[in-house]
Amino acid sequence: MEIIKLREDYIKLGQALKAGGLVGSGVDAKFVIQDGLVKVNNEVEYQRGKKLVDGDIVEYDGEQVKIEK
Repeated sequence: MEIIKLREDYIKLGQALKAGGLVGSGVDAKFVIQDGLVKVNNEVEYQRGKKLVDGDIVEYDGEQVKIEK
């Protein structure tokens, strides 16, 4: 599981997917989120701008990224 350290209070879902290496670009992130392929804390998430905070877990394509403060 990849760990993303927060520099601010939160990171947006699309940014987290890129930072964690799960997608190659923001456009890729947009499409996989729109298609319902991304889960946040085991729930499908459709908002690219969803704010992720400490403890959130993002899952896509069998890979997971954990957000930590």
